[in-house]
Amino acid sequence: TWAVHYKVDSFRFDLMGHHGKENILKVQRALQALNPAEHGVDGSEIYLYGEGWDFGEVAGDARFVQATQKHMGSGTGVGTFNDRLRDAVRGGAHDDEGITHLQTQGFINGLYYAPNSENSGSREEHARLLHFADLVRVGLAGSLADFEFENRFGNKVRASEVDYEGQPAGYTSDPQEAINYVAAHDNETLFDINQYKLPTDTPMADRVRVVNLANSIVALAQGIPFFHAGQDMLRSKSLDSNSFDSGDWFNLLDFSYQSNGWARGLPPAWDNEANWPVGGPLLADPRLQPAGEHILAARQNLQEMLRIRRESGLFSLSSAHEVMQRLDFHNTGPEQLPGLLVMSVRGAERIEAVVLFNATTASQVFPF
Repeated sequence: TWAVHYKVDSFRFDLMGHHGKENILKVQRALQALNPAEHGVDGSEIYLYGEGWDFGEVAGDARFVQATQKHMGSGTGVGTFNDRLRDAVRGGAHDDEGITHLQTQGFINGLYYAPNSENSGSREEHARLLHFADLVRVGLAGSLADFEFENRFGNKVRASEVDYEGQPAGYTSDPQEAINYVAAHDNETLFDINQYKLPTDTPMADRVRVVNLANSIVALAQGIPFFHAGQDMLRSKSLDSNSFDSGDWFNLLDFSYQSNGWARGLPPAWDNEANWPVGGPLLADPRLQPAGEHILAARQNLQEMLRIRRESGLFSLSSAHEVMQRLDFHNTGPEQLPGLLVMSVRGAERIEAVVLFNATTASQVFPF
């Protein structure tokens, strides 16, 4: 009904892992049976995706074969949200609270190369950064299980051999099965999580660059890019980690681009009180308030990245075979420059694009 009468061309399933795999595939088959002559819709163009998390009373296929990442990334063509890329880029986990937000810096916001007050640039942080870099590489390659590259130890590995909390980092057989994202309606926005993790004295212009870097990783990764509403506008919810019931006060989007929502007040206690001792002083710090010029700069940057993705075709390759034949990473292995990802994409005869994702605080030149 939604597809035929309202021309909805994509459907997202919340907690898709609580559905059976066969249930989602039945939906897919029903939609693919639609044709322009009879229904006015080409069902083969309709995309399905959802949250492929494995938890709760159905975890581990306890009641049926679930529609989880593991099962949907096996040639179904159904997308699942890629938490491997999200957590490596941002740092931390979805359920972090309080001081843990500061302790768990990620690839974009200072791990090892720009430690905040809770970190030190230690050897352990260096190792974690190199691991995160491998996870981001896997995400940039569409999280393809069979994609091969040199890991942080200097070994040639498949993406499925890279560890993500006891699971394979690479879990798809086709790039369209990975939804690449760094923020969604759940948990803190991209801007807000960086407010926690970046060193407090990080200038606002650099905070914008950090957001731009995360957005660029998503925009230029193989697979399906997903952006949270307002992510291009430095959207803030004043550190509210669960704003579904917080009303317009915390959820408002300002399309005049003069305010991003930062420091509207302490977020509601019911799901944020544990964060108040850490978040309160940040919200009260005037240095952490972006101006209209910062919001517009971030917006312009994402528009540019999306234009590159749309016009080149190199960052939305259509099959696993293409990705594995044409995508390569450089600056890999144990001697890599920490915080710098170097990716190249081949055309028919030669390399046609080279991308440097530079998370460090210094300009970088990479011999190529």
